[in-house]
Amino acid sequence: MNLMGLFRSPQNELEKGGTEAEDNGIRNACPHCGVLLPLSEQQENMNVCTACGYHFRVGPRERIAYLADEESFQELYGELKSKDILGFPGYDQKLRNAKLASREREGAVCGTAEIEGQPCALFFMDPNFMMGSMGTTVGEKITRLFEYATLNSLPVVGYTVSGGARMQEGILSLMQMAKTSAAVKRHSEEGNFYLTVLTDPTLGGVTASFAMEGDIIMAEPGATVGFAGARVIEQTIRKKLPQGFQTAEFLLEHGFVDMIVPRSRQKETIGKLLRLHQKGGGSL
Repeated sequence: MNLMGLFRSPQNELEKGGTEAEDNGIRNACPHCGVLLPLSEQQENMNVCTACGYHFRVGPRERIAYLADEESFQELYGELKSKDILGFPGYDQKLRNAKLASREREGAVCGTAEIEGQPCALFFMDPNFMMGSMGTTVGEKITRLFEYATLNSLPVVGYTVSGGARMQEGILSLMQMAKTSAAVKRHSEEGNFYLTVLTDPTLGGVTASFAMEGDIIMAEPGATVGFAGARVIEQTIRKKLPQGFQTAEFLLEHGFVDMIVPRSRQKETIGKLLRLHQKGGGSL
């Protein structure tokens, strides 16, 4: 029996959409508008709904294919993986399931690449690995990437998606907020550029640390971005939140995000930003 097939969920299931087998192939139901999309059409459109523009969640390898110049990506720290350091009940099994579901060792993939000819360091958090939660290994990988980028005078492009800190690692997970932020600061003090791309959802300790520390903060359309969930906030302040609270569009309107860029234009936009922020000055 192929156990991979048991645990690896299709993207539409992750998005709580449905599938329908028809004579002309598999169709996915967009969770936003409900339109049934041919899977091939969805994939050709970078996993964006052709009817309403909804951006499906995608894993690191797909983002690398969309973003990096052909054959330029070189992975770093791919051997690192989490351990059950606190003996948390059931955590070992959760890690095994996450590896099968994502086909990754950990919740973030790091490396170097070129984007439209511009060299950079990159990290991509994985929604299929425990919703990109930040454990000690995720924090270590991202910290090492910033240290590598500082040493080699490289800009960093980071794609964030996370439910927050990984509760199974307790305070050691929360410590990654300070650890990654310190690495970002050292990278910045050397005059290097950092661009973050917030994807759906970016929440918790990741938002409270390196996700919002970019020199430029970009977001995908419709991405949920915040610290605590909206329901928790409403219960705490005992007030109804504004319409669209914690969406990328709401954050752009209130100055927390610099731009919203659809997936189809991200490579071009990021390439331009990297050229503009070359050390010594860049140009379009």
